[in-house]
Amino acid sequence: MSPLEYTKHEKIRLEDHPQFSEAWLRDRIVEDPAILGLGQVEVRDVERRQPSAGRLDLLLHEPDIAKRYEVEIQLGATDESHIIRCLEYWDIERKRYPQYDHCAVLVAEEITSRFLNVISLFNGHIPLVAIQMSAIRLGDKVTLHCTKVLDELVLGAEEEEPPGPPVDRSYWEERSSKESAALVDPCLGILGEVARGLDLKYNRGYIGLTENGHPNNFVVFKPKKKWVRVEARLRELEPWTQRLEGAGIELLPGGRGYGWLHFNVRRDDLEQNCGLLRELFAAAYGRQGE
Repeated sequence: MSPLEYTKHEKIRLEDHPQFSEAWLRDRIVEDPAILGLGQVEVRDVERRQPSAGRLDLLLHEPDIAKRYEVEIQLGATDESHIIRCLEYWDIERKRYPQYDHCAVLVAEEITSRFLNVISLFNGHIPLVAIQMSAIRLGDKVTLHCTKVLDELVLGAEEEEPPGPPVDRSYWEERSSKESAALVDPCLGILGEVARGLDLKYNRGYIGLTENGHPNNFVVFKPKKKWVRVEARLRELEPWTQRLEGAGIELLPGGRGYGWLHFNVRRDDLEQNCGLLRELFAAAYGRQGE
């Protein structure tokens, strides 16, 4: 192997170069979306038309966790219109497709400290990533280098049950209704076909599971007034999203960044889709411990 040779690079500004445009930069990202450093993302759409608005530069998605990224590109420095446009498109997409988690992504050659301070105020309330992209010339070639100057801040999910007196079934019957609390029983029956030793554990925030007396919350339940909300942790969310939608089961937003699928179950769903729920619970049980 021949020794590596040092060569000096030159940083160029795409905005001021006649050879380059936003379309050129967009096409480079389409060729290799991993360059943005967002994980194993794929291109879902390019120049996506928005109702009563303009066009979203790029829609990326991460199928393993059912997450979508609304990407807005700008040569030169970011400005007010770039930020507003990006947040507007993110808001439109999340309302149109609530079954996915969504994140707004700003890409610009320069993100000044002033605008970084402004957009950082949103973080934690609006999932937002800011990426500064530099073009570097090496001889007669050019390459792109991305730096996350603001990463998505995910507010912590409560893993442990907050301190308080223990609760039982009557707590959930009063908090929701006897009918919806009773829907957990056939769910436990289905789970019993997946693994032995599973039982319900009544907590203040949710109804969890134990396996042979030890907590194992790969599925949790939250009874409401007329149905029960089910949260299941799965390895691949997208196939289950499609199957539940096809069965007419109501999907809910949230949790996908952590690999959780949220959906509502009514009595009709239990009667008509018992086999589907058994398969889903089995898939969630198979992922435990990851």
